[in-house]
Amino acid sequence: MALSQVVSSRYASLTRRELAVLVPELLLMGQMMDRAGMPWCISAFGREGMTEVAIEEWMTASPIYTRRMQRALGYAPEVAGAGDVVTIFKGLQLDIVAPPQFMDFRFGITDPWHGEFWLDHCGALMDVEPLGPDYVRSMCHSIEDPTFDATAVATNPRAQVRPVHRPPRSSAAVEADQRPHCRWTTIIDESHPEVAFIPQCLEAMTSRAATLELGPVDSSDEGLADYRGPLLSDLDFGAFSHSALVRIADEVCLQMHLLHIGFTMAVRARCATTDDADEICRKQLTGISGISAERIGQALGVTRDAAGALRVLELHPLLNPAAYVDATFTGSAVVVRPGPADADRAWVTLCGPEHPDALRSLVWGVSPNLDAEIAADAGGWRLEIVERETPATEPDEVAVTRFSKGATFEFEPRRSLPLFPA
Repeated sequence: MALSQVVSSRYASLTRRELAVLVPELLLMGQMMDRAGMPWCISAFGREGMTEVAIEEWMTASPIYTRRMQRALGYAPEVAGAGDVVTIFKGLQLDIVAPPQFMDFRFGITDPWHGEFWLDHCGALMDVEPLGPDYVRSMCHSIEDPTFDATAVATNPRAQVRPVHRPPRSSAAVEADQRPHCRWTTIIDESHPEVAFIPQCLEAMTSRAATLELGPVDSSDEGLADYRGPLLSDLDFGAFSHSALVRIADEVCLQMHLLHIGFTMAVRARCATTDDADEICRKQLTGISGISAERIGQALGVTRDAAGALRVLELHPLLNPAAYVDATFTGSAVVVRPGPADADRAWVTLCGPEHPDALRSLVWGVSPNLDAEIAADAGGWRLEIVERETPATEPDEVAVTRFSKGATFEFEPRRSLPLFPA
């Protein structure tokens, strides 16, 4: 029997309140994957090469995971490819491209086929703007033009997302922090040429991450079981049921794995050897592992000891969903064996006794006095958490990722209000 049919989600052990705290953290982690990976791409391929990698990774992953979330929360269009702008905007709210508040998307709807969104705050811009206007143009022009349409194609191939205004900002605008940071229209029209899936996306559609079956949301559970109905100005994750939040958490982890698949494809196409590509991917994983473990531990208030580190490992996207990554937790250790993720050469395949850096970074994120000892174990590997008297220094890959303001970003309470056509 397939692993996905017998293994329940590891997130089911969390309370509804804990899940409502964790889901935005997972979305933010997905956004920060590029902050962890792109500096190494710039070093290897230059700014233009980095831009190409970013375009290809998002155009590979986004259409796949957007459709997965539509199906999971019951707002998929009745006819595939015939969705409206509300469906597109709901998808953005549950997409690692737009973690709530850090990427503060606001929406306006004229009718089912015409709408707009704007960013009152763009955390990605805050990260990139200090690097200069060339990097801003790479992100806000070269990357966003094709990738916004690629996200929309999951809903309707005749959707076009076009800028009203966008950065680079003038020095005066930066000084005044003029907002919104950008504004875009979203229009669906039969006269628009259809947007096509890129070949890498078609290949990724056959991956285990794309086709993985997860348990359905329990509609009898207290709280919202789906996202049918009107678009909401801000998603109140606390309004969703425990069952729905568990499914959302698992889906967001799959978003990250799919983005990693796209990233790996793009990087390998530009590297001389597979080992060179894997080295870049490991550096990305090491950087994001330390920051995300730190944030997850703080958000859930885990103890800064071996038990707390094991709990963070259990909840970390590296080892989730449980139906995707075969991991068994016992005592102060975790045993990882080949599973569906290995068929995709997902994150977990970058780790092990010969490549401990990402795992050690993850444990370090809970406490610098903790370390990971990894050894081969029955076709897989076993990680034991140990405590050191002398705290370890911050890994270089984590320091690079910490450049992002997402490392210290704080979420705030928001009211969730329905939005209707003007």
